[in-house]
Amino acid sequence: MSSSIMITTLLLTIPPSAAQDSRPGERIAAGFLLRSLTIGNETFQYALWVPPGYNPDKPWPLILFLHGSGERGSDGLLQTDVGLGAIIRRNGLRPPALIVFPQCRRDKDWGGEMAKMALRCVEETARDYAVDPDRLYLTGLSLGGAGTWGIGAALPDRFAALVPVCGFGNPNEAAKLAAVPTWVFHGGADDRVPVQRARDMVEAIRKAGGNIRYSELPGVGHNSWDDAYKNAELWKWLFAQSLANRGAKPTGG
Repeated sequence: MSSSIMITTLLLTIPPSAAQDSRPGERIAAGFLLRSLTIGNETFQYALWVPPGYNPDKPWPLILFLHGSGERGSDGLLQTDVGLGAIIRRNGLRPPALIVFPQCRRDKDWGGEMAKMALRCVEETARDYAVDPDRLYLTGLSLGGAGTWGIGAALPDRFAALVPVCGFGNPNEAAKLAAVPTWVFHGGADDRVPVQRARDMVEAIRKAGGNIRYSELPGVGHNSWDDAYKNAELWKWLFAQSLANRGAKPTGG
């Protein structure tokens, strides 16, 4: 997939006060929820993780997660079985954030229409839930890691931080990404996406003046996402990033 993503309509117009309507004392469903989005004549199923303790009285961070090629389809749930969704289900991770899990159609990648669909899922979530527009994060693995690089480069002022995992990007877009706090994960023994692709991106962004974190995992193959999303330091770092304080303090090295 080319990491140069053309998004003709820039979305993510999240109102600062967006919040779900609820009556005092009303219980709001938490966990994985199946939702749908209609664009034109096509309906897309996607999943939303609502954290336990969610309360619309305060704005919450939102994570957009992009899955890999093996989870493409139209059921709206397969994309939660690998990566971030699996860590939540099987390892007890409970990020204090809303997480949007769009699903890419078969034979597509996270460019063009699929990128716009993913961003529309974020917009729909922000209309129904209390989302902090300064704390929108983007992460993905493999095909979704490439999508993270591409969408991040297309909309560098929309995301407070990026976490590309075992994906490939375009070093020619490094200047667009230099100001975006980014933590890259890649397996040193990856036989699907060569680790040199990550090294090249990191080097290009550093040359462009970016302050980027890079975790190369020795002996780890293509599945570097389990190590990445189980990393407690990642979550501490991620939730410290905000568009409101971009440039105010270092974001790692």
